[in-house]
Amino acid sequence: MRSSVRIAAGPGFVLDAVTCVDDHRGWSAAELGDRHRMVLARRGTFLRRAGGRSAVVDPTLAYLGLPDEEERFAHPSGGDVCTSLTLSPGLWRTLAGDGPRPVRRTIYVDARLDLAHRRVLAAARTGDAAFALTESLLPLVSATLSQVTGGATDPATGGGAVGVVGAAREVIAAGHPAAAGLLSLAALLEVSPYTLSRAFTRELGVSLTHYRNRVRVGRALDRLECGETRLAELAAELGFADQAHMTRTVRRHCGHTPAALRRLLSPDTQTP
Repeated sequence: MRSSVRIAAGPGFVLDAVTCVDDHRGWSAAELGDRHRMVLARRGTFLRRAGGRSAVVDPTLAYLGLPDEEERFAHPSGGDVCTSLTLSPGLWRTLAGDGPRPVRRTIYVDARLDLAHRRVLAAARTGDAAFALTESLLPLVSATLSQVTGGATDPATGGGAVGVVGAAREVIAAGHPAAAGLLSLAALLEVSPYTLSRAFTRELGVSLTHYRNRVRVGRALDRLECGETRLAELAAELGFADQAHMTRTVRRHCGHTPAALRRLLSPDTQTP
């Protein structure tokens, strides 16, 4: 079952929170989109199939839906919660121009893009759609456009190296003990460490180490967004060597320290 709640609406866009509680491995009936929309997962994992390709969508991989594009979904891992940003044709042309159709549909959500997503949600809570929310959307849309028009290949599910990346992402997301190291992860997946490392760089454009840290930073952002103050305990829970290690990693991925991020993600900071 899927439900949608309108978070905010502004000039040429609507922002919805979409919750799915399905649990099925089979593909849903075909759906046809009528506008450009960005869909970013906050929690959970699901599969999307469009244009003959499948992708595993989770908080590290979003997608761009196109008008008149047929898509199907599967939820083998249970439910998920997503943010859906739908753009009017006029706003899409304003932001994307009249260039060629996007060459890819999937969007790697690095920590900076994740932070931009969270700041959009924080700005939506201010009720200022015309300025605060609209302004916060621009970095999110800009980062997305730079990926989907860049000519890279979609990191889709399937066989070979692409399938290895999907399997590794699933293990990392589940917090499996084997995800603590490259060698143990490769052994679990029954591939060579070299194959696993090379596949990540080729399919996602980032190293396996960077991706694993990206997942940990996302979990840190979840806690900081809720006002977490016990940074040393948080670092230990997320598997960092210590608080300083977590701070360095978070700053490298987001450009801010954990303490600064806690302030940035507070709704009170979205208005002067």
